[in-house]
Amino acid sequence: MRRCAGVPFAAFVGLLLVGVMVVLGSGAVAQTAKSHSHAHSKAAKKTTAKKTSSKEKKSTTREKKTSARTAAKTTRRGPHASASKRRAGSGKAASHRRHHTAPKATARSIKLTSAFHATEQLRPMAQQLTATRSPAAYRGVESYAHSHPGEGASAAYLALGHAYMLDHKYDDAANAYRQANRSGKALDDYADYLGAQASLQGGHGADAYALLDNFADRHPGSIFNSDAPVLLANAYLQQLNPQAALKALEPLEDTQQASHVGFRYVLGRAYQMSNDTARAAAVFRGIYLKEPLSFEAGQARTQLVAMGVPLTAAERKAHADQLFNAKQYSAASEEYHAIASNSAGLSASDLDVLKVYSAVCDMKLKHISRKQVEALPETTGDSAALKLYMLAELSRDEDDEAGHDALIAKMIQQFPKSRWLEEALYSGGNMYLLKHNAKQATYHYSTLVKMFPQSTYAPSAHWRAAWMNYRLRNYAEAARLMDEQIQMYPAGVEVSSALYWRARIYEDEEHNFGQAVNYYRTLATTYTNFYYANLARQRLKVLGDQPAVAPSPVLSAVPQLEVPELTGDLPENDIHLIKARLLANAALNEYIGPEIQASETSSEWGALAEAEIYASYGEYTRSVQSMKHSGISFYSLPVDQVPTLYWHLLFPQPYWPDLVSESKKNGLDPYFVASLIRQESEFNAGAVSRANAYGLMQLIPSVGKSMAKKQKIRHFKTTDLLNARTNLELGTMNLKQVLDRFGGQKEYALAAYNAGDSPVRRWMSSSDYKDIPEFVESIPYSETREYVQAILRNREMYRVLYPGS
Repeated sequence: MRRCAGVPFAAFVGLLLVGVMVVLGSGAVAQTAKSHSHAHSKAAKKTTAKKTSSKEKKSTTREKKTSARTAAKTTRRGPHASASKRRAGSGKAASHRRHHTAPKATARSIKLTSAFHATEQLRPMAQQLTATRSPAAYRGVESYAHSHPGEGASAAYLALGHAYMLDHKYDDAANAYRQANRSGKALDDYADYLGAQASLQGGHGADAYALLDNFADRHPGSIFNSDAPVLLANAYLQQLNPQAALKALEPLEDTQQASHVGFRYVLGRAYQMSNDTARAAAVFRGIYLKEPLSFEAGQARTQLVAMGVPLTAAERKAHADQLFNAKQYSAASEEYHAIASNSAGLSASDLDVLKVYSAVCDMKLKHISRKQVEALPETTGDSAALKLYMLAELSRDEDDEAGHDALIAKMIQQFPKSRWLEEALYSGGNMYLLKHNAKQATYHYSTLVKMFPQSTYAPSAHWRAAWMNYRLRNYAEAARLMDEQIQMYPAGVEVSSALYWRARIYEDEEHNFGQAVNYYRTLATTYTNFYYANLARQRLKVLGDQPAVAPSPVLSAVPQLEVPELTGDLPENDIHLIKARLLANAALNEYIGPEIQASETSSEWGALAEAEIYASYGEYTRSVQSMKHSGISFYSLPVDQVPTLYWHLLFPQPYWPDLVSESKKNGLDPYFVASLIRQESEFNAGAVSRANAYGLMQLIPSVGKSMAKKQKIRHFKTTDLLNARTNLELGTMNLKQVLDRFGGQKEYALAAYNAGDSPVRRWMSSSDYKDIPEFVESIPYSETREYVQAILRNREMYRVLYPGS
């Protein structure tokens, strides 16, 4: 999260209105720098370098940041420590780790396991019902319930209840959950809690009393135990019994549940209905100000209005600022305008400031012109800096470098501590990076780091300054900055890059081969499966044996690797694991993860269990996603330190025969194709992106049609691209053509696959890259750079995991 510090807004009558820091959150260069369109590129449609939010980029960045964060959590390695002393030192060490003893079979676990096996045939029907909710799907599950009495029927009725809830048929849902409860007991806590939800949604809160009363006593260990009292309180409120609601909530006042916005809103409503206006107002105000993005924030404001308790202009301004921070520009603009329209007690200067804040929302929504910005009133303080920032951004859009730089200089002189200057410097650096103006980019990034050393942008800006110096062949300054990067920002995602390129300077420019080896080894052992770790191992082979030299003290800042306690053996008698499997049979997918995490030992096996549940039904996309979201730093971990099952779930082989066959037809490496598909669609054959790209290899319709014509496929339809075999046939053919256009160079081809041919040829035209890795690091679109690195990294993972496949 970006930091938020207060900035002055204006002096209101009788108070000082303090504005919450407004945050642009422009992020990496692919999020802040303008992109150029390309007629045949899906990336050109879904991505501009100013704003990037594609699933692929988020996935790439998430995996990269998770690895970096996990590597940085532990203590620093001493300058003379060897890799052999690290906890991750050997596979033997991993095999001797202590794990919790698996629970023994109990009467309950045996019954649950029996229920799981009794409902295995329900799973495809239940999953189809959840996905389509068609009349035929409903009939199929109903028929299953009638023909499988006991736990089979219970699971089927849970699936029906869940589907009815999705269709907003609350009475039908409540009836289905009642039948689930009567039929079996394996998931009776789900039948009770979800049944109570359905009754409440259907306006029959009194029916929920018996289902929720003493819930934790009746269902020990249920994941709903902390939420059941809140739902019960809601039921009482619906039936106009606030005192009973307060009584239900009282036991939770000193628990973690009391911090949840849902709990606080219900508590506020209970106070309100009890005519305790002061307490109710305090609760609602807290929600409105501290949870501005929650659904309850709007409800809280409604209740404050109903009670005749006005929000101050300062409070509403703070709320609007937080909406802006979350990039909800339309909502923020409406709030700023609403404050101004209710201007009683506001001075002329206050109204002027509100106009400036409203204008920045319009700028983010591209609803404002230079003339309109220039016409904004002259103010002082933060809003004056904001106006200059907007003008600088407009100059950037207009390609007016001189105007842009003059505005930056003015901001440095007049508002040296303004958050808007911080934003303007980062945006300006990104602009010049895209323009290949290394000197100006370096100036903007370096100035940002100097003036705002604690900025969220600082690690990225510092690295880009280092890299620009490298590209300018200012090797001494680049080396200094790279070492500084490692020491100042050891938790940053840029450390692996800094280690590699500092090693290259040692090797290529300083001819200190021993120290280069130290850096390469540190990189290869700390960031084991990163893109740059693979390059480091290649350099180590080239350098061979070198005389040993004392490691640079800089390397002591590199975090040690901590290998998590993971087991490949699932505790088959764990109640939560069995229930999670049973939930999958009933298609209650959203509860699988929480149920697994409820087990005290799930940190050792939970990621494996959840991914296996999905993979067992061929849901490879969900399986891969669950592993990515597990928080485990797989790319920092040696392959032999993690049970093989984890790796195979993280890098699966669906559609493998067809993938290999079509790859070979086009002279492609199957591992390369698999890695690209994993990045593009996570093996979801039915994926359709916002950029209108289809299927496994995310082909846009025009490309699919062109390839189909060359393959003489008759009556081709765009929806044919959702057929895995067809997509592989046409996708590998297209990938081969992209490779051929770039002389078979995978890095160029991947960049073009993501960003389009034109930008890549523009980047290539510099022709001053020493080698391909330098080209890759110099790609100015962050999404594209990370995309290329991720696919090449993952290709190596496939090779290691499936030799000879």
